[in-house]
Amino acid sequence: MADLLFRGAAVVDGTGAPRRTADVTVTGGLIDGIGHGLTGRRVIDADGLVLAPGFIDMHAHSDLRLLVEPGHPSRTTQGVTCEVLGQDGLSYAPVDDTTLPALRRQLAGWNGDPDGFDWNWRTVGGYLDRLDGGAAVNTCYLVPHGSVRMLAMGWDDRPPTLAELDRMRELTARGLAEGAVGLSSGLSYPPGMYAGTAELVALCEVVAAAGGFHAPHQRSYGAGALEGYAEMIAIARASGCPLHLTHATMNFDVNRGRAGELLALVDRAIAEGVDVTLDSYPYLPGSTTLAALLPGWAAAGGPGAALARLADPAARERIRTDMEEKGSDGCHGVVADWATVQISGTGDPALAGLVGRTVADVAAERGTTGTTVFLDLLQADRLATTILQHVGHEENVRTVMQHPAHTAGSDGLLVGDRPHPRAWGTFARYLGHYARDEGVLTLEGAIARMTGRPARRLRLDRRGLVRPGHHADLVLLDPLTVRDTADYDHPRRPAAGIEHVYVNGTAVLAEGRPTGALPGRALRRTDRGTRAL
Repeated sequence: MADLLFRGAAVVDGTGAPRRTADVTVTGGLIDGIGHGLTGRRVIDADGLVLAPGFIDMHAHSDLRLLVEPGHPSRTTQGVTCEVLGQDGLSYAPVDDTTLPALRRQLAGWNGDPDGFDWNWRTVGGYLDRLDGGAAVNTCYLVPHGSVRMLAMGWDDRPPTLAELDRMRELTARGLAEGAVGLSSGLSYPPGMYAGTAELVALCEVVAAAGGFHAPHQRSYGAGALEGYAEMIAIARASGCPLHLTHATMNFDVNRGRAGELLALVDRAIAEGVDVTLDSYPYLPGSTTLAALLPGWAAAGGPGAALARLADPAARERIRTDMEEKGSDGCHGVVADWATVQISGTGDPALAGLVGRTVADVAAERGTTGTTVFLDLLQADRLATTILQHVGHEENVRTVMQHPAHTAGSDGLLVGDRPHPRAWGTFARYLGHYARDEGVLTLEGAIARMTGRPARRLRLDRRGLVRPGHHADLVLLDPLTVRDTADYDHPRRPAAGIEHVYVNGTAVLAEGRPTGALPGRALRRTDRGTRAL
C-alpha cells in the first residue's frame, strides 16, 4: 500500500495538457501511481483541488536567507519546491577570505549580513553541502560570473589578461563539476559590468561543454535593452551555450509597448537553432539596491572604493552629471527619475523612517535634489539601501508571459522593511490574477511555466511533472481561491489557496500551515542531468 494517497484530484501534470481527475499515490518520496481506485495509508481528499508539480523559481535571491531561515515560508506558502540561486553574477561561492567580506557588504541589501553567521565554505561544493544540511525546498545553483571575476582579477574595470581569463575558466569549470547547473552574469552590476563580450563567450564555452546554460542579467533593461538582449544571443550563438534570459522585460518609458520587439529577437534566434528560454515576474516595479544605480566607474574597486568616492566632492559632481544629464549605465542608460525610486529597506535602523518614500519626496522635504539624497543615503547607509523602481509596463508584462519559451521567476528579495511583494506572491499571482481572473494564461499553461518548462531547462532528473517514478515535489491548491495577498504595504503576507506542499515526498505545508520539515536538497549537475545527492 502506498504511503500517501491524493484522492480525486484534478491533476495538472506540468506539460500544459488539460487537467484530468485521478488518484495519485506517493511511496518513498516518489510518485508511484496515477489512476482510479488507488489506496494509501494516509489519504488527502483532493476533490475540487488541483494537484500539480511543485513550482520552480527560476530566479531567486535566497542564497543566504535560506540558510538563516531554512523553513523558507515565503516560498513554501506559494507552492515553490525548488529555486535557482547564484543569480545576477553575484553570490557567496566561490569566494576566498578577501572577496567574501566585499561580497557580504555588496549583497547586504539582497540578503542581509547577520551577526554570528558561520561562513564555513569557500567553494561551490561546500556551499551546496551547507544547503544539504537542511532546507524546506530544493535548490539549484549557478556559478556567479562576478564572484569568479573578483577571485581572478579583483574589481578592476578592464579586460582580463590571458592568465586571468584562464583562471576564470578554471573556476567556472570547477563550480560546474561540483554541482552548479550553469553560469549567471550581472552585466549592470560591478564587477560583472566590466566584462566584454569575448570574456563571456570564453566562459560560456566552458558552460556549454559541461551541459549547463547561461543566465544573464544583461547590460540594460532601459535605453539599450534590445542591444543588450542581442549581445546575449550572440554570445549563445558563438559559444554554443544555451541561454536563459532572466527577468526578461522591457522597462522605462523608452520601452513602453516594445515587448514584441524583444520576443521577435528571441523567435529569430530560436528559428536559427539557438536554445533560448526566459523568465519574468508578474509585477510592474523592479527591485534592487540603491547602489546598483551608480555609474560603473564609481563602483570600480569594490564597496570601499565606492564609499570613498561618495565622500569626494569632485567624484560626487561627476556622478551627478551622469545621473541627471547623461544617463548612468547602472541606471540602464536613462536619466534618473527620482519619483520612480522608492526606498524599500535600509541597513541602518536609524534610517528606517525613509522606507516607503520616494527619493524625490525626501528631496522635496529636505529642499535639495534627488541626486543629493541618493548620494547622501548611499554614504550614510554604507550601500545597504534597497529600492523599488516603478518603471514597468503592464502591456509588456502580459506580452512576455505568453511566450512559449517563458518560465516563472520571482527575483524576490527577502530583507528590508518593505521588500517587493513578488518574493511572497509571484506564483499565486500568476495562477490567480493572470490565469483565473484575467485569462491571460490558462491554469494549465501557467503551471507548465512553473514546472515542466523550467525542469527541462535545468535538466532535472525526474522532476517537474506529475508522473510515476518522478520525485514527489507536489502542490495541492484550490483553483477558485488561489491568489497573492502580499502587497507593497504588507509584502510578507502568504499566498491564499495553497493547501499542501510536498518536497521529496515530505510535507512542508499542510492545510496551509508550514510543518517545519526540511527535506530539501541541493540538486547537483551530473553527466546525465541534475540529481539530488
